[in-house]
Amino acid sequence: MVRITDVARRAGVSPSTVSYALSGKRPISPETRRRVEAAARELGYLPRTAAPSHGGSKVLAVAAPLRGGVDVPATMRLTQSVVTAARAYDHDVLLLTHEEGLTRLRGSAPADALLVLDLALHDPRLPLLRSLDHPLVLLGLPTEPRDLTCVDLDYRAAGEACVRHLAGLGHRSVALAGSPPEVYLRETASARRLVEGVTAAAHRHGLASSVHPTEPSPPAARALADRLLRAHPAPTAVIVQNDPLLDPLLTAFRQLGLRIPEELSIMAVGTDTPATITAIPVPTAELGTRAVHLLMRKGSGAPVPGTTLLPPRLAERGSTSQA
Repeated sequence: MVRITDVARRAGVSPSTVSYALSGKRPISPETRRRVEAAARELGYLPRTAAPSHGGSKVLAVAAPLRGGVDVPATMRLTQSVVTAARAYDHDVLLLTHEEGLTRLRGSAPADALLVLDLALHDPRLPLLRSLDHPLVLLGLPTEPRDLTCVDLDYRAAGEACVRHLAGLGHRSVALAGSPPEVYLRETASARRLVEGVTAAAHRHGLASSVHPTEPSPPAARALADRLLRAHPAPTAVIVQNDPLLDPLLTAFRQLGLRIPEELSIMAVGTDTPATITAIPVPTAELGTRAVHLLMRKGSGAPVPGTTLLPPRLAERGSTSQA
């Protein structure tokens, strides 16, 4: 994100001069003010005091329905990052955890801006969202993002990066241990797009691949481990997109006598992966900060990109090896 120091450097003035020029709190020469304003426009800088003007409530609503299959700790980590970013803009956060929470934003709105979490590819909330008179940002990417502002990790690219890493290690069969079945039935965008990336990259690299929606419980983890070991071909690498499933699945594989990574490579895509697991972390802090910054820009009338996808960053931590 652009900082006041970046604007100061571009304009050739001090950060305090930038602050005074943009806020009008102290007299600044017309020439300096023009130079500062031009630098701010070129860099897309938005002062921290800028905020949506709708209703003037200085409340940012976060629609995060806690429905079946939702990883509540991951949702709370993302919400915490939103709260931290909103505080910098002098905004409070209203958390809407019921499905009907969005309808409360009509009429006398309790909030002047909206973030929406847990997007589906064909999300049934989109018509309502397009009808709301609020600046809004989606933390997720639906199939038809027309007229909407979206920000998310590029999950398709994340799936491709996982398979590319494993193919480079000589693996020929990979399994994806995914979220609970209801997450896929809802067509949750993050889960579906990771599947797209894994299957497309596996096809491109000539790998066998399979997808296994799984409940995050020890019995379900053991059943999945047994099923994978009996498969033909049995996968030599497993990608996990289900934070609560990771530990019981590792335990199940070890109880079956498999050594990691010597006999089975493990990767994860998630918000809370152990330091010993090769992973693509979901950057919750950056996602929350980006989403709030986009909201503030929209509320001030500044132009924003339609879709922002953060590139995946793979961290090698010793749980993958040559097949």
